[in-house]
Amino acid sequence: MNSKIRFSLVLAVVASLAPAVCFAQSAGETIYKQRCMNCHGADGMASSGIGKLMHVKPVTDPSVKKYTRAEMIDLTRNGVARMQAYKDDLTDQQIKDSVDYLRSFIK
Repeated sequence: MNSKIRFSLVLAVVASLAPAVCFAQSAGETIYKQRCMNCHGADGMASSGIGKLMHVKPVTDPSVKKYTRAEMIDLTRNGVARMQAYKDDLTDQQIKDSVDYLRSFIK
């Protein structure tokens, strides 16, 4: 009887945590929302006020689509034009994760 109660309790805990796992943000999404979204927009289309003011190109622009992952990581690490360098603010993994998230918008 004791094992049935324990099993039911464990099952209830696992079932209650399942939705939280499904809706968890990826590391790249979290960094992107904190550091990149203001200029690049929620969907990478640079439609925010700051993005428009700074003439940020959307991810659908051919000049952006041509960049490889490695080139985007380098641009994010060292900065480009008006975009600040993030090498002192983010780890290499955080930069890679945020670039991967941005690239997920490219179709």
